[in-house]
Amino acid sequence: MSKKIIDALNLDRAFELAAIIQYMGHHYEAEGMESPAVIEIFKKTAMDEMKHAEILAERIVYLGGTPVQKPTEIKRGGNLKKMIEDDLGAENGAIKRYKEHIKLADEEGDPTTRLMLEEILADEEGHADTWETTLGIRK
Repeated sequence: MSKKIIDALNLDRAFELAAIIQYMGHHYEAEGMESPAVIEIFKKTAMDEMKHAEILAERIVYLGGTPVQKPTEIKRGGNLKKMIEDDLGAENGAIKRYKEHIKLADEEGDPTTRLMLEEILADEEGHADTWETTLGIRK
């Protein structure tokens, strides 16, 4: 299959691996009056990202590639608001990337990869919506 698709999926996987570590760090490190309501969201979202990383790896192997194991940059620390803003930034980056990779899968004639990425994109948009709601951001 397409090396372009495998490379795109590996990029997505590296970002998902970073998201797992970032969300779990936020889950462990969150403090303050509002943290009990948010730490479980961090944990649940990390688990969603783990599922994405697994699905991406399985598809990469099916296409004849080798899944990456190294994450991209991870943001750590700060107060609860900064953590949520960092996570929202990561989700918005993922949304942009997945839309580009959906287009690539379509151009490369790979409807299965496109569908898989569309399902992940829907999850990422849900995560972004959660953080926008938590931060009181209106679109």
